[in-house]
Amino acid sequence: MHFTYRLAFATAVLALIPAALPAQGQTETSRAVEGGGISVPGWTGKIDAKEEQSGQSLSNAKLAKEGGALHVTTGPAVTYWNPANKATGNYTVKATFKEPKYMSLNTHPHPYGIVIAGNDLGGDGQSYLYCAAYGDGRFIVRGLGPEPFQMNGRRGEENAAVHKAAGPGEPVTQEIALSVKGDRVECAINGTAVAGYDKAALVTAGKLKSTDGIYGLRFAHNTDVIVTGLSMTKN
Repeated sequence: MHFTYRLAFATAVLALIPAALPAQGQTETSRAVEGGGISVPGWTGKIDAKEEQSGQSLSNAKLAKEGGALHVTTGPAVTYWNPANKATGNYTVKATFKEPKYMSLNTHPHPYGIVIAGNDLGGDGQSYLYCAAYGDGRFIVRGLGPEPFQMNGRRGEENAAVHKAAGPGEPVTQEIALSVKGDRVECAINGTAVAGYDKAALVTAGKLKSTDGIYGLRFAHNTDVIVTGLSMTKN
């Protein structure tokens, strides 16, 4: 009887462990990057409001040029942009994101991706949309209007097109594109459309001011990513 009770108790405890681990990971705090700041001419950025409230600053994340690539290390969650990078009408913005060592700075997967439709960036009334990938096969589509908003749920969703890292410390690469095509806005990852929305569902009260605007890059906290090929083409 006692053995059966102890076995049942141990089994119950073990069953709880996997559920507890992600909860711990979600409380991971943002680090401060040594030698942080922006050293790429023309670029600027803004960290999330909740990061500012916790005492973080833009200098606690790092945007640097390495050859033809941009190397981003966070720190607080941040959006980077060059005010000269503007897109209007029908267009596609894309870039390739390489996480050299998956989860090297965090305890759970963190996303990174493309920003479009940036208006009043850096100010209290800023708005933008982004599509970002995780190295575990998931992606999210989110934005900022008067308040942050989510287009595909809090945890995003899985898609076979999103590459998965072989494991922590292994490299993983994603090509991410956001397109405005007539009345639709689409996100493609590694050449496959993974999400699409009517423009009317995005350019509305509480969300975007317009799909015209500045484009840039978005990174969650505690990430280390190399970005190449950031470009905009007209559709």
